Amino acid sequence: MKKIYYILSGLTIAAMSFTKFPQTEISNGLIHATILLPDANKGYYQGTRFDWSGNIASLEYKGHNYFGQWFSKYSPGIHDVIMGPVEEFAPLDYSEIKAGGSFIKIGVGVVYKQDDKPYEFSRLYQLLNPGKWTIKKKADQVLFIHDLNDKAYSYHYEKTVSLTKDKPEMVLYHTIKNTGTRTIETNVYDHNFFVIDKHPIGPGLIVKLPFNLKGNGAGFGELAEIQGNQISFLRTIGNGEEVECFSLEGFGPGAADYEITIENRITGAGVKITCDQPFLKLAFWACSTTLCPEPYIKIKVEPGKEIKWSIKYEFYTLTK
Repeated sequence: MKKIYYILSGLTIAAMSFTKFPQTEISNGLIHATILLPDANKGYYQGTRFDWSGNIASLEYKGHNYFGQWFSKYSPGIHDVIMGPVEEFAPLDYSEIKAGGSFIKIGVGVVYKQDDKPYEFSRLYQLLNPGKWTIKKKADQVLFIHDLNDKAYSYHYEKTVSLTKDKPEMVLYHTIKNTGTRTIETNVYDHNFFVIDKHPIGPGLIVKLPFNLKGNGAGFGELAEIQGNQISFLRTIGNGEEVECFSLEGFGPGAADYEITIENRITGAGVKITCDQPFLKLAFWACSTTLCPEPYIKIKVEPGKEIKWSIKYEFYTLTK
């Protein structure tokens, strides 16, 4: 495997070659993206935390790259060796399942509960049934279909990563149809692992929202600060340091507040993220190599019904 090296805030990362993993490329003439495909045996990501679909190893627009490798160690089962605007669904009924039973994670499958410890997203659980993945590719989009049939819950899940014609825009379209007999009730968040131009996370990177933010947590006051409606960085984040807030407040009940803008004012790259659903919760995490606004939405689907939602990414450039 050919490796190249780059430096991010003092951390040397051996950049991986992803060519041996199932993948595809899409383009609309403005944006070019490389997407890694789910496969229980040969896939790049085989963890039990994140939805296996929509893992974007690279997205380029006007010479800028928005996603990529941010971690230094790789194994297919590590919970967060994943890139792009990946999503995690909360496990279904985990606390009600006894040790030795199984639980469901949408986009992953049926997972074994080996003990009575609380659910830990960083833990690799045994995957009992990965369901059936169907992939449909076009020049400017990829449709991921995940069908799961289980005695507890069954569903038909579709996620399309689509590049809009003649626009610097990507849209994630989602549908969950409940094909079982029990109501599916959970939440899902988009982790948004931004690695904009491989630039160290620090001054010059700004995260803005359409309302005044309230919140605190690790690293705030030392590494980052909240001023009005934006998060900025006081200094470059070092190796092993983190900024984290589990719950940012200030948003209202409508979908209009789901508008997140990220700008790298050093390299001149920006992106605006919107959704047709309101925030259930909003978290934020950053380390030396990636910054991640983490918006949550609520999911509830009665038997025989379906829910649809979409998340839009509008890419742009700005004067450095």
